[in-house]
Amino acid sequence: MVTPDLKREAVEYLQVQLGLSERQACEIAGADRKMVRYRSQRYSDTALRGRLRDLANEDAGSATVGFSSF
Repeated sequence: MVTPDLKREAVEYLQVQLGLSERQACEIAGADRKMVRYRSQRYSDTALRGRLRDLANEDAGSATVGFSSF
């Protein structure tokens, strides 16, 4: 299976090297035009995820104590 990133590259190549329109290039590459134009709006939250993981690991030991009394 070809990933969306590779399809985007193929479309760009066809447009630049062969002078094809976006529509023509997408048809040849088998790519949806919306997918080719899509750019993620997601921001990098690596630091936040790391901090949440650290907090979860700190509390993980104390959370299991309550369950042992059942």
